[in-house]
Amino acid sequence: MIVEDYLTEIKAKLITSSIIDQIDIVKERALSDQGYFRARLNLTNGDFLEVVEFFKIQGDKCITETYRYQWMDGNRTQLRKRWDNVEHFPNLQNFPHHVHIEEENNVYASICRNIVEIIDLISQEIK
Repeated sequence: MIVEDYLTEIKAKLITSSIIDQIDIVKERALSDQGYFRARLNLTNGDFLEVVEFFKIQGDKCITETYRYQWMDGNRTQLRKRWDNVEHFPNLQNFPHHVHIEEENNVYASICRNIVEIIDLISQEIK
């Protein structure tokens, strides 16, 4: 998979998702073997979601390197969930992927997900 294909897949997911009302692409970058995508999304239930992902191409696969997906209420004052892998918590040293639930310090081990997977996950949660 080349970088442009993955960026196209992300944008197609955002456009066709039934939970996304408005899309603001903040920045995207495509190099030969890596890329970056950042967007702010208004959801149909009134919530807000910001997605940020840096990825690399290895062989024919897209590998998410660093990410932050922050889901908040429509006023952007109440955290619903944030998935990331950039912070390090001593009690989760063996789990580099985290999900923060409703509060910054309410953090649990998670798995690595990409933007497409996060949209699917949130779609299931707000039905």
